[in-house]
Amino acid sequence: MRRDEVIEKLRQHGVAPSAQRLAVAEFVLLTDAHPSADQVFASVKRAFPMLSRATVYNTLNLFVEKGLLRQLVLAEGRVVFDPMTVAHHHFVDEQSGAIRDIPWEALRVSGVEGLSGVDVHEYQVVVRGRLEPGRRPRRKSRTS
Repeated sequence: MRRDEVIEKLRQHGVAPSAQRLAVAEFVLLTDAHPSADQVFASVKRAFPMLSRATVYNTLNLFVEKGLLRQLVLAEGRVVFDPMTVAHHHFVDEQSGAIRDIPWEALRVSGVEGLSGVDVHEYQVVVRGRLEPGRRPRRKSRTS
């Protein structure tokens, strides 16, 4: 995705593309990783040394509110941001801590519709384990 496409995506989601927001967007919307706010801050601060941690946190929260990112808690006390907003699952590599996307159709979950007393509007499966050397779970294209 080119810079002008990132700007257009921000505008389509009702976000005014300031220089700081654009810098955060270029990092989080184009990564395959699932970065924490601190990882986003550390990366973007290299290009914007005057950038504050509060600006990064506020920008990430705005992107979540506007539907550009999903905020996930995949491990206790670990909040990460995911630019893939279409339904999918996650694999957490227990050895490295890396988080990988698993296509929605790769897993089948039954019985969700039959839960009584709840109105389920969304769910995801988090698979934990270790990647086999030289292997990666299949990835889904980044469309939204």
